[in-house]
Amino acid sequence: WCHGNEQNSASRCPQASGLESLAPLVRSVDETPDPIPTTIRGTIPTWINGSFLRNGPGKFEFGKDRYTHWFDGMAMMHRFHICEGSVTYSSRFLRSDSYVRNSEKNRIVVSEFGTLAMPDPCKNIFARFFSRFQIPKATDNASVNFVKYKGDYYVSTETNYMRRIDPQSLETKEKVDWSQYIAVNSATAHPHYDREGATYNMGNSYGKHGFFYNIIRVPPPGDKAAAKDSADLTGAKVLCSIRAAEPRKPSYYHSFVMSENYIVFIEQPIKLDLLKFMLYRIQGKSFHKVMTWEPQYETIFHLVNRHTGKESEVKYCAAPMFTLHQINAYEDNGFLVMDMCCGDDGEVIGDFTLENIRRESGEEMDKFYNTLCRNLPRRYVLPLTVDKQTPLDQNLVTLHGCKATAKKTKPNEVHMTHEELHDNELLQYGGLEFPQINYDKYNGRPYRYFYSCGFGHVFSDSLLKMDVHTKELKVWRYPGLYPSEPVFVASPGATDEDDGVVLSVIITPKEEKSTFLLVLDAKTFTELGRAEVPVNIPYGTHGVFNEMG
Repeated sequence: WCHGNEQNSASRCPQASGLESLAPLVRSVDETPDPIPTTIRGTIPTWINGSFLRNGPGKFEFGKDRYTHWFDGMAMMHRFHICEGSVTYSSRFLRSDSYVRNSEKNRIVVSEFGTLAMPDPCKNIFARFFSRFQIPKATDNASVNFVKYKGDYYVSTETNYMRRIDPQSLETKEKVDWSQYIAVNSATAHPHYDREGATYNMGNSYGKHGFFYNIIRVPPPGDKAAAKDSADLTGAKVLCSIRAAEPRKPSYYHSFVMSENYIVFIEQPIKLDLLKFMLYRIQGKSFHKVMTWEPQYETIFHLVNRHTGKESEVKYCAAPMFTLHQINAYEDNGFLVMDMCCGDDGEVIGDFTLENIRRESGEEMDKFYNTLCRNLPRRYVLPLTVDKQTPLDQNLVTLHGCKATAKKTKPNEVHMTHEELHDNELLQYGGLEFPQINYDKYNGRPYRYFYSCGFGHVFSDSLLKMDVHTKELKVWRYPGLYPSEPVFVASPGATDEDDGVVLSVIITPKEEKSTFLLVLDAKTFTELGRAEVPVNIPYGTHGVFNEMG
């Protein structure tokens, strides 16, 4: 870490004490396939018309076999259907091959990220990097997000398999293999969408010429799209292939950055050790330890023109950091401004074992939480007009009031430092993650607000609204209540960026069956109403609002 005097994000946040156990939030639950009514307290605005869809792990054992890592749990889809001020709830397990085969045998027969199925030690999430070695298939347990391609909904994880979904009934449709359409063997669960309805994503490929990160574009739905009920990724193409800086140690990435004219891929020092992978496979060890944090490597920002697919010859780099989710990015007077949630220590991914999450209240739980990295919002600024004439070693960032810097250190190389996109108040909420914006109107454009979860516990225990102009926070936080990623829905005919509501599912370990859908006024961040659901819901990952209902 290059600035010896700067504390890392975790040490700046207060140490927790007396944290409660989260074990009830990672228990297996039953599905609720037929919609059930909820009890409304307060008011749900009658203009909200559609479904809030959520995804996440919902089953953690088969028979006597138990999963070891939280990511391994079987995907469960949740639907809150909102209409005329009333709300119904339904949920279904994704009928993935993993789920079906495990259910038939009543034991774990398909390996996941952190759990090995004993008879076939090599089927696991990282198998995708080695499709050319004919390793048995990666998992299709798509528990991370709902995504859209050509107007259809899919659930996705980070392997080459997605599943098409009926967003009304949550019925599982066909399995889709990216590599059948395009020369990649994975795709992230965080695509971006442009205003024409095209979808952009990133996936890896690996062959005798090396390891590549590929930017993919799937065209908007055509006129014939509505006619046939089947998965359609035709017309998908690779816009740009970016060669890995270290062919044997490619970087892990969870998402990428998109502005109106550019895509930025962030090659971060969380590395996948390919040799270790082969070794683990032979030794029959689980795979979540294949990822290592290697801060001797810089963070590299690869800038690609979204329209031409051309990669910039300028190498933009910064001190080692890791990021899972970006907030937004936009162009301003010859600069690309990128806001994202970052940490200084990427050791964290393997730590979310169920054993850790289920620790006892008090000392045991505090000890685990206090070792975790806190993610904080940062702004990086890339100067877009760097050329031979650009002077060396002076700050190129001239945006008014911006504290981020960028210096040309040698020909075609620019070194950046970030601006903290928060003040000290945020530290008492434990940093933030799961950022969301008014995506439809402001993605890729100058914006002012984002919504996120505060992490005063291993799972989020507050909802935050951040004003990026003033760095001021608005907060919703009640002890013992754990919110999900906040999703913004604009009011009809809204002109203000924050005119609308924020939806989040609130769960608690304290009482049985006391889950509720929370509706906040996005402007004031005060509660409008809640829809109480008489079933338990486990802690989940990401969600979307589907206006079609």
